[in-house]
Amino acid sequence: MVNEVTSRHCRSGGAQLDRSSAGEMRAAIRAEVESIDPLDALELDHRSEVLAWIDSGTPLCRTAKPATPPQHLVSYFAVVDEENILLVDHKNARLWLPPGGHVEEGEHPRDTVAREIREELGFVPSHEIAAPLMLTCTKTVGVSSGHTDVSLWYVVNAKRSQAMNYDEQEFNGIHWFAFSEAPLQRSDPHLERFIRKLRSDKSLERTRGI
Repeated sequence: MVNEVTSRHCRSGGAQLDRSSAGEMRAAIRAEVESIDPLDALELDHRSEVLAWIDSGTPLCRTAKPATPPQHLVSYFAVVDEENILLVDHKNARLWLPPGGHVEEGEHPRDTVAREIREELGFVPSHEIAAPLMLTCTKTVGVSSGHTDVSLWYVVNAKRSQAMNYDEQEFNGIHWFAFSEAPLQRSDPHLERFIRKLRSDKSLERTRGI
């Protein structure tokens, strides 16, 4: 699947882990993926492919821009208030997307979410980040060489009245959309599936902290 989705900005770098710590982090990332209950056959396939990728020992995080290694881990986070989702008008991608960023070496994907919320939206979530709701693999083709984003989709609860100070270098703006009004033709190709999963009774209970 080829889509015009541009990579998220994320600071490169991070201290190199020793072999033991790196193994522990790989195991923690594997546990995140294993925790996901697939929505459909596509997500089941993605889950199997990503688990095999993790077990292969290949690097999981982007180490150099724009796309080294050519497949790497991303943490998406959907900011949600009841049946509404916050999307950002991404300058480079020219799409309305959930915020997110590349997982740095030695960083747990949930910590990526916490960091990126502060950097991209300027607020601190009122709750701990729970396990991801969804997993997607998206091949990206743009101004840079093609690569694959392995994206963990997390949910962050916030009121629409939440004050936010978004990153004006990355985004033209931010906007709350009702689920039924999300601009699916100008967004991540998996957003419709994510919203469908989010709207299920089980998912809504999970994101409301029930």
